[in-house]
Amino acid sequence: MRALAVLALVVVLADGNAPAGTTTNTLDDKTASTPPAVNKEADEQAWSFSASASTYIVPDFQEYVQPTFTADRGWLHLETRYDYENLETGSVWVGYNFSGGEKLEWGFTPMLGGVFGNTTCIAPGYKLSLTYWKFDLSSEGEFVFDTGNSEGSFFYNWAELSVSPVDWFRFGLVGQRTRAYQTDVDIQRGLLVGFTYKKVDFTTYVFNLDRAKPTWVFSVGVRF
Repeated sequence: MRALAVLALVVVLADGNAPAGTTTNTLDDKTASTPPAVNKEADEQAWSFSASASTYIVPDFQEYVQPTFTADRGWLHLETRYDYENLETGSVWVGYNFSGGEKLEWGFTPMLGGVFGNTTCIAPGYKLSLTYWKFDLSSEGEFVFDTGNSEGSFFYNWAELSVSPVDWFRFGLVGQRTRAYQTDVDIQRGLLVGFTYKKVDFTTYVFNLDRAKPTWVFSVGVRF
């Protein structure tokens, strides 16, 4: 009987089949656990892009369009802007993306930029975002060190606080400090209303509602 049992075990092992009830690590098991890691690595290596254009309608000032283009891959953030720091002025940026959180999601990107045109400078900057439930807080800023005129150095900031009752609609508050156009208000405050359709965002901002002529900004952005 002992010899028959040994012989049966040898036959089973030779056939490559494990006895019933025995757990084995097969190639299929390893393959099944591989895709998540592969997908995560693929996501980190994939590029993502965004493009936006904001039309400014400023009382007693010329209307102008401010375009922005960004490219991200893993930690790397690249960005270019025009008419942002000043009219007829462009800027290029490179930054490092940090992010994390579950219930409270956060993102932070320190950046360094070069500005050229009517304003010429080196500018350290940042992007910050916080998301909790249906609330979003975002801020972007930079300190412009004007190499041509020290009096032209300034801190620029744009900040939004919004709530999204549904995925395709949001509303909230907005504030900005800018030198792109002249205003007697150092920090402009206003309201925002935004709509999303697929990968396209439409947002309307209105600043200085306490003035006879408020400032309007109409923005459209796309992600791809």
